[in-house]
Amino acid sequence: MARCDYCGSTIIFGGKRDVNGRFCNKKCQARGGLLAISRQLPEATVQEQVWKAHQGLCPKCSGAGPVDVHVSHKVWSAVFLTSWSSTPQISCRSCGLKSQLTGTAFSAILGWWGIPWGLVLTGPCADADPDRAKPIRSRPPARSIEALCAI
Repeated sequence: MARCDYCGSTIIFGGKRDVNGRFCNKKCQARGGLLAISRQLPEATVQEQVWKAHQGLCPKCSGAGPVDVHVSHKVWSAVFLTSWSSTPQISCRSCGLKSQLTGTAFSAILGWWGIPWGLVLTGPCADADPDRAKPIRSRPPARSIEALCAI
């Protein structure tokens, strides 16, 4: 299956294409254009900004870092209609876990009502981040934070 060149999410149906790649929606397509322009920046400058962001304060709670990209997933369904979304946020581990747990609870309550996609998509949303239990200090910054810092 295809992946969004900006956020990395799986594209099941449709998506948007342009000279910069394939994207899951118009928002990612616009950000992908900015990302293409940002690739002209020197690599050292981008890496410096990534490490500054990674070791800085959390933009959500102003708590101590490290800061990384945490993605929360939500699914809601109504019989033959199912909608799912993935929302990346730059935050500390605590804020990221809260967002992910909120998405999991939302999906557990509202996600399974659709036929067949609600049943299929709700399960993976519950455990979408396998590194969730791994201490963030033992990991380097996520590659997606590089894209967000470059823009």
